[in-house]
Amino acid sequence: MNVVPLKFRPMADDGFLFCDDAGGFFKSDEGYLERYATDALTFEDYRFLTSNGHAFDEGNHVARHAFRYRWARRFHIPSELNYVILVPTLRCNLSCAYCQVSRVNENTPGHDWSNETLAAVIAWLESLSTKEIKIEFQGGEPLLRLDLLEKVRSFVRSRFEHSSFVVCTNLQEVTEEAWDFLASDDTNVSTSLDPTVDLHQRHRTVGSASTQQFLRNLRRAVDQFPARVSALPTFDIDALPDPSAVIETYASFGLASIYLRAVNHQGFARKRFRTRETLQTWVSYVRAFIAALIDYNWNSESPMEEYYFSHCLRRVIRGGHDAHVDLRNPNIVGKSYVVVDHDGAFYPTDEARMMSRLGQIDLRMGNVRDGMDRRVVDTVNAEATNLFDADCIHCPYQAFCGVDLIDDLSRYGRIDLPRHETNFCQRHMAIFDLAFELLYSNDPKVRHSLALWSGLEDIDPTLVRVHA
Repeated sequence: MNVVPLKFRPMADDGFLFCDDAGGFFKSDEGYLERYATDALTFEDYRFLTSNGHAFDEGNHVARHAFRYRWARRFHIPSELNYVILVPTLRCNLSCAYCQVSRVNENTPGHDWSNETLAAVIAWLESLSTKEIKIEFQGGEPLLRLDLLEKVRSFVRSRFEHSSFVVCTNLQEVTEEAWDFLASDDTNVSTSLDPTVDLHQRHRTVGSASTQQFLRNLRRAVDQFPARVSALPTFDIDALPDPSAVIETYASFGLASIYLRAVNHQGFARKRFRTRETLQTWVSYVRAFIAALIDYNWNSESPMEEYYFSHCLRRVIRGGHDAHVDLRNPNIVGKSYVVVDHDGAFYPTDEARMMSRLGQIDLRMGNVRDGMDRRVVDTVNAEATNLFDADCIHCPYQAFCGVDLIDDLSRYGRIDLPRHETNFCQRHMAIFDLAFELLYSNDPKVRHSLALWSGLEDIDPTLVRVHA
């Protein structure tokens, strides 16, 4: 009988969580842990492990291949380059206190694509082999150069079989021409809506008139194309609002997803806000927020999710959920997606672009005129998996987790810090702790929200197995 290696972790209430390398998990007690550790498993232990895919007979090739399949499903295989972030301008008509991209003022010259850069971007897009592509316009405020967006979108539509677009805009000033551009079914809007209107005004719009202008534009956007608008808040650790106030703000606009983001350790934000030594405060807030959402969803006809927790929950339940680029394993950067900056330079991620702006480290990968140079990024990518990490190999959450080496470089200036000492690891340990705590809850309110967030009709008992 072959028992696959199991990793374990004490749970908050009682007992231990056991996970295998393929993401299979169950809950048991200290007695089982002792039997497992001392090689004294009973017949009942073996029967449970075998029936749940944690053990198989030597000659059972079907069970062995099933485990290998589940294990392989946990890994992200980089696709051909089909997701491109374009930054046609760094100019912006706002001066947000926690801007992470180091934007420049609206009237500052020399921070837009030149005609030559635009031509080079289009020529480079022409050279891509993919038949499907997603283009995300970032800034600055990309709507300041609507002409560039129109030219790129028109070309992409004619060049690729399938294309989609995202415009990351502050929605502060939107011309009728811009509204016409955003009205297309293949174009989504991503904007910023801070936790409450008061906080949005404090950190972004500053004045009441500007705040009301933004709110009118946001209302128009969600009224005209509700399924194509998303909004993201930014949270100041030192001014965390009551979760119910945030839920109410987002619900008032019909937004069904909130992505909890603390002030990023990037750009201007790292100079003006506390971004270090705040993890425990943030983790506690996230737990309180998820609890508030669970209560809200129990009586609401329009349920709401916290995007990142839901994403992590889905990664626990089954493999293949790799859409979010910050949580992949391996997390190969500069391959399936890339950033083209305002000067035509290639970067592996948007965060890498910000780090170069601050002078931390140069992670440019060439430019659209001369082509891509991946030598520096390939060096980073050699460590872009948690498979062989000295800490991760002992972690029960390894199969669900990933790595974010760009964040490590930003925070610590290195990628070889012991994993358990990094913000990324500690934050995700807390998220997965909460996910399993809720998965094993018998509270009907909890089960209702978890089913909604995971895409299941219900949290079936066969999913959350317990071995007595």
